[in-house]
Amino acid sequence: MQPIDLLKESSALLEGHFLLSSGRHSDKYFQCAKLFQYPAKAKAAFEPVVAKLKEDIACGKLKVDLIVGPAMGGIIAAYEIARQLELPAIFTERDENGVMVLRRGFEIKEGDHILIVEDVVTTGKSSKECAKALLGFGAIISGLVCLVDRRSETEEISWPIYPACKVTALNWDAEACELCKKGIPVVKPGSRKI
Repeated sequence: MQPIDLLKESSALLEGHFLLSSGRHSDKYFQCAKLFQYPAKAKAAFEPVVAKLKEDIACGKLKVDLIVGPAMGGIIAAYEIARQLELPAIFTERDENGVMVLRRGFEIKEGDHILIVEDVVTTGKSSKECAKALLGFGAIISGLVCLVDRRSETEEISWPIYPACKVTALNWDAEACELCKKGIPVVKPGSRKI
């Protein structure tokens, strides 16, 4: 079964009017926690990505020492990728000022090759904030893995990206939101305080 089918089967793909953690509005929301509650589905959703990662590692195209997921959405996703690759997994989280930091005694060694893992990438903001925290320790960002890549063509990621699925979903700046113009109430299902 394809990752998008697993998302649908798990009721993880929501349709309506949503406020995303990026601050943008969208007609679709991916509540990946609904899929991640089923370990076998999480495993199956990431297996094709892990196969590509293993291939790129084996041929020397990709080097990975550690998997890091930005909290909240990246924690379970990072764990599952790390489990399948048999590598350690840690996470970054926001401090009291909303800045992404490394805590809980997790350590990054200078020169560690890091694979950042997210549940959903819309603008790449969380991944970039996570990378900033890691680069401060001298890490090297090797790539980005996500369950859902919903970026528009204009959203650039400066590392190789390994998505389980690429989905087209409308999204707007809050001021230009077509759904707001229609008077449809907005829902914020995510965890980040905006």
